[in-house]
Amino acid sequence: MTRIVNVAAAQLGPIQNSHSKKEVVERLVQLMIDAKKMGCDLIVYPELALTTFFPRWYAENIADFDHYYEKSMPNADTQILFDTAQKLGIGFYLGYAELEQSSQGTHRYNSAILVSQQGQIIGKYRKVHLPGHAENEPWRRFQHLEKYYFEYGQSFDVWDAFGGRFGMALCNDRRWSETYRVMGIQGAEMILLGYNTPVHNPPAPEHDDLSMFHNHLVMQAGAYQNGTWVIGVAKAGNEENCEMIGGTCIIAPSGEIVAACSTKGDELAIARCDLDLCNSYKNTTFNFEKHRRPEAYGLITSQRGVIKPASPVQKIESLN
Repeated sequence: MTRIVNVAAAQLGPIQNSHSKKEVVERLVQLMIDAKKMGCDLIVYPELALTTFFPRWYAENIADFDHYYEKSMPNADTQILFDTAQKLGIGFYLGYAELEQSSQGTHRYNSAILVSQQGQIIGKYRKVHLPGHAENEPWRRFQHLEKYYFEYGQSFDVWDAFGGRFGMALCNDRRWSETYRVMGIQGAEMILLGYNTPVHNPPAPEHDDLSMFHNHLVMQAGAYQNGTWVIGVAKAGNEENCEMIGGTCIIAPSGEIVAACSTKGDELAIARCDLDLCNSYKNTTFNFEKHRRPEAYGLITSQRGVIKPASPVQKIESLN
């Protein structure tokens, strides 16, 4: 018996600072309607899908940018998304900036939620691998201040939904093998991953021509090495004079791209995803219980940066 989830990867064209949230949500709703007309069970939107990518600017007082954050979900601006999902019977993944106020203070995260076909929130994820920098660097053509505007998320969880096991990640998470493996050893069968990635990398411009290659490389490797579907969804095009790469795609557990967007505007890539295809990899080449050797992987969690090991001579001397 197969377990089919019809997925729409909903790429967004640029969101300019002048665009109202109402305008943006209307675009999301239209994509949702179009996805349902094509028989989809789930639609996946990009990272920070409700606003322009505001971390490209510096504000001395972070609170001056609080209008970019959502204080609750759903809210007056986004309720129509939840209502439409419930009416149509389609689930969705949505990336957004989250502002949480509690007795411990105010916290800001780069977040994503997974919503059921009944319009109910199934799970929330907060971005773990924040890229960029925390200090104002005005020499850049544009900045990447995620470390300034957001706090780190703490875990990669999975949720039972749509007849399978689903995980979530955001943008820079896709470049780290640990992202996929932590969800892989929890049995993830589909990882939903929105991103906003500029073509230009100011600290390493020599990488610019490889940006799309690297984008697909890491997601395809993560899918294959963990026997999982990966849905990578971009915000694309020229947003506030920053060119975003696009490259939205749906990747099978084989590592093959089975559907992709061809423009840098609002567009859907659709695929019929059989979750049981994961078993061919999870039960053979990547049968973790049979083949993994975690006792040899201690360095992965015991240290963060590079520490050069002792030379062979030093190792021998330490044994004497």
